[in-house]
Amino acid sequence: MALTVGFDLDMTLIDSRPGIRATYEALAAETGVAIDAALAVTRLGPPLEVELAHWFPAEHIDEAADRYRTMYEEYAIGPTSAMPGAAEAIAAVHAHGGRAVVVTAKYEPNALLHLDALGLRADAVIGSLWAEQKAVALREHAAAVYVGDHVGDVRGAAAAGAHAVAVATGPCDAAELSAAGAGTVLPDLTHFPGWLRGYGAADAD
Repeated sequence: MALTVGFDLDMTLIDSRPGIRATYEALAAETGVAIDAALAVTRLGPPLEVELAHWFPAEHIDEAADRYRTMYEEYAIGPTSAMPGAAEAIAAVHAHGGRAVVVTAKYEPNALLHLDALGLRADAVIGSLWAEQKAVALREHAAAVYVGDHVGDVRGAAAAGAHAVAVATGPCDAAELSAAGAGTVLPDLTHFPGWLRGYGAADAD
């Protein structure tokens, strides 16, 4: 069976902080609700509604989330860049004869917009899944490895029985990721192709 590797999106494959900050600022301007966008982008990972709960009363969170997602394409896609090594990490999976799937908490249509804009070629994209929920998609695609930047990603990998590769490029540092149970912790995705070669060799043995 071909190797399937799952990847998280925000702060794993893409640096969406500038775009997300711009979207929060636009949402704040439109709604009149004070949102500390600079603070919000330091804790990316959990679902949008978790962050909005810091700024909106409970009865307005769903409405604010819908509006944010509608505004997202205008404000967030252009300023977002690929993380160093992102394209090479996906290419390494394909060179290994495998499949690269993106499993993210982000709204799936917006995740697809990012990947298309940046030319990142995933074999499947599954959105709106967070932490242990990610195991549903990872099991469905028989992912043996899941790569993410958050302790929630590590928990998702564990729930799916996948090897958790954590990159210390998001809100969680290497010590946190290791303590959460990551099987491998890398400084960033530039180290992933080399790790995958070793993983593939060990698997062949």
